[in-house]
Amino acid sequence: MHIYVCGNITVDEFWQVDHFPAEGESALGNKVHSDVGGKGANQAMILSRCGLTTSLITATGEDSQGEWLRQRASDENLLLLPAVASVPFSDNSVIFTTANGDNAIMTSNAAANSLTPERVSDWLKAAQPGDIFLQQGNLSAPTTLALFQLAKSRGMTTVFNPSPVNPAFVDCWPWVDIAVVNQGEAALLKPRLPPHGSLIITLGASGAELQRDQQHWQVPAIQAEVVDTTGAGDTFLAVLLASSLLRQTAPDSLALHHATAAAAITVSRRGTWRAFPTRAELQTLLSDRHPS
Repeated sequence: MHIYVCGNITVDEFWQVDHFPAEGESALGNKVHSDVGGKGANQAMILSRCGLTTSLITATGEDSQGEWLRQRASDENLLLLPAVASVPFSDNSVIFTTANGDNAIMTSNAAANSLTPERVSDWLKAAQPGDIFLQQGNLSAPTTLALFQLAKSRGMTTVFNPSPVNPAFVDCWPWVDIAVVNQGEAALLKPRLPPHGSLIITLGASGAELQRDQQHWQVPAIQAEVVDTTGAGDTFLAVLLASSLLRQTAPDSLALHHATAAAAITVSRRGTWRAFPTRAELQTLLSDRHPS
């Protein structure tokens, strides 16, 4: 089984601020550090750390940031498709964080928008029935829909995390097997998955809920000291998916437990890739079949 994640990879710059700037305001802040980010890269890297064969279909630039991104992916045993620069400039994100752990993000997507269905199709030629195809909301709605249709035509299991949200994503639901959304995305997009599809709704401090075959499961959030919430949703999705795939089952309550525990680790640390659970932490977490 091979997991293909199609999405963005960025250079993240973190700034500590007292408050988020209002329109027209000039505000002081301190740059804390830089890290690899992008929802596609985040989810792919965590899946790789969980021990699953994972490829990230993405676009990196000819600039020095692109070189750095490709090296970091190589260090994580994450396969980039293509493995060389495909656009002039890499995408960037600027993350503003406050002392209480809230964040606001500004990101570019020019590199990610180069991922046309024609380009992605070339990288899916090796995909086999039963392989996984995972997308987020960084690509245009027409491209996102076309790629899900392509993946289903090849017998792949499709997973959707429609963030950043786009109202036009409602057209994708007939082609999605597993969806992970927050409460706002669920209210806007009203997911209606095919029979036996799995819908997971994250509920913030209240935990998460799983809906499948007219059944519901809910698990509470795990208490954690919140330092930075960046990447918590990506951690949740990747570990939920990994837990299910490693046990060869549909998403279930144990996968929800594993995912919430992993997200609790992420929010207790500052950054993106550096904040995610390590391979050793994930191995220990995923081996627990009876979490408290």
